[in-house]
Amino acid sequence: MTDVPSFDTIKFEIADHVATITLNRPERLNSMPPAMADDIRAALDYLPVLGARALLITGEGRGFCSGADLAGDRSGSAVGGGANSRKALRNHYNPMLLAIANLDMPVVTAVNGPAAGVGCSFALSGDLTIAGKSAYFLQAFVNIGLVPDGGSSWILPRLIGLPRATQMMMLGEKISGEQAADWGMVYKCVEDADLLAEAKALALRLANGPTVALGTMRKILREGLSQSYAQTLDAEAKGQFIAGNSADAMEGILAFQEKRKTAFKGA
Repeated sequence: MTDVPSFDTIKFEIADHVATITLNRPERLNSMPPAMADDIRAALDYLPVLGARALLITGEGRGFCSGADLAGDRSGSAVGGGANSRKALRNHYNPMLLAIANLDMPVVTAVNGPAAGVGCSFALSGDLTIAGKSAYFLQAFVNIGLVPDGGSSWILPRLIGLPRATQMMMLGEKISGEQAADWGMVYKCVEDADLLAEAKALALRLANGPTVALGTMRKILREGLSQSYAQTLDAEAKGQFIAGNSADAMEGILAFQEKRKTAFKGA
């Protein structure tokens, strides 16, 4: 069996088919240098061989992710303007976010404390986002004369509509976990003390589900945001063919016929 690798900027664990990535720079509120984006992307490559069927992402300490790391050498950072910013986004942050979007398993994000800048986009990259009451979401770019990145210009208007997305981006206002839940930006907001337990329970529930169907479902949902009705109908038909030929679909049918609880295996 493949050993679980270790990384410099994140904790990576797997238990009960749930992989957990914990951003691990608590002294910096888990600000994300390019090396952290690379570590996350590398960890994702291990999910299939380690038997993961769901992914949980959270942050160590008081914050989820306070954004790109503004300290140190800006040549590798997404801030600072010009060619360096574009290079960091294209070579580090964007590939990591695309790798999450292309996973064949559901993703849960548990947001503790600030999710700012690229950390906001990263927090919303999951299929189901749970926020603690101390959490807040901040599009901080306008405060330093930059434009949003990390895909937030795509995802926020689709989650909360153009007026609210514009409010977040142009005014740079903090959106609390409770307000984010009211807006439909996140799945739910819970007490801070309950955040990790609820997120783990949700990830475990998904890991015990029909992984092929869930992985196909998340792709159809995301692709449907930019497709026509006819294209989505066709994508559903193709997805139904994939899911319908899985062992879990057969198990689901047998369990229904035999009036018993399903025992999905993720295949």
